[in-house]
Amino acid sequence: MPVMSRVERSFCRGVLWRLTGSAVLGALPIERLGRDVLEIGSGSGDVAARLRQAQPTLAITATDLDPVMVDAAARRLQSYPDVTVMAADATDLPFADDSFDAVISCLMLHHIVVWEQAVGEIARVLRPGGVFTGYDLVRTPPATAIHRLDRSPFRLVNPDELTEVCAQHGLALQTRTRLAGLVMQFNSR
Repeated sequence: MPVMSRVERSFCRGVLWRLTGSAVLGALPIERLGRDVLEIGSGSGDVAARLRQAQPTLAITATDLDPVMVDAAARRLQSYPDVTVMAADATDLPFADDSFDAVISCLMLHHIVVWEQAVGEIARVLRPGGVFTGYDLVRTPPATAIHRLDRSPFRLVNPDELTEVCAQHGLALQTRTRLAGLVMQFNSR
């Protein structure tokens, strides 16, 4: 998983991302997350902060590979008890099998060129009956063009591909596209 480009870092720390935060939170099945939650690619920690505010009983581990984002999230989340921030590669998670009740990924999988490997790690760290949820960009011409202009490594995912790879790892995933097919929301059953 590569570190973010300047454009991506700006987006994750910017007004547009903060404005979409309540929509993101509304799309997550908060009541099904359990207690121990892992967020991969947590960026600046906005989703983790919103989750903790909405559900104070959650114990959240927010991870990112980019040291700039890890530092930003650590500053943002330092006042929340039971929230840990750390650097971690989603393709090689430093957690034992069956460690989490839920794994959240918000606009992050497409940044992992070998996202299939990350799905395998997600399935490994989820407890039986755990929830994998979030959303991501769909492979479309606009999403591809934006990422090519930005010159950041990426590999956009289609809903059917994500569903198939999740099934190979024992995760039954439901996907739904939004915003004229540009974004997919996903939840494991």
